[in-house]
Amino acid sequence: VQFLAAPDGTPLWLSDAEPGSVPDITAARTHCLPALYKAAADGLSTLADSGYQSAGIGIHHPFKKPRGSSHLRFHPGTQTRNALLRGVRALGERAAAELKERWRTLKRITLSPNRIGAITKAAL
Repeated sequence: VQFLAAPDGTPLWLSDAEPGSVPDITAARTHCLPALYKAAADGLSTLADSGYQSAGIGIHHPFKKPRGSSHLRFHPGTQTRNALLRGVRALGERAAAELKERWRTLKRITLSPNRIGAITKAAL
């Protein structure tokens, strides 16, 4: 389930559930990124975690180190940018924590997985 949250952590929108084999970035491209591109063109940025690299215009995320380079250090400017993005995103992470708490009730659900998105939306 993909979601968008306000800066204060209030969930604003939830997508329908996708199979577990679908990467987050693919689900986001299907469900929410087209609307976010319009918002970005109007000057509204979106903060995302590092799993959304190459998501497109207006999507700001921390930079990840390339595989096998954990011993290298980022430039101080990049480190500062990552710290600032993570600090601002922490406010919005409240929505993720809230949804995960509600998802605990969905772990043992015996309904069709296609209905999980609708149930999660109703839980909001």
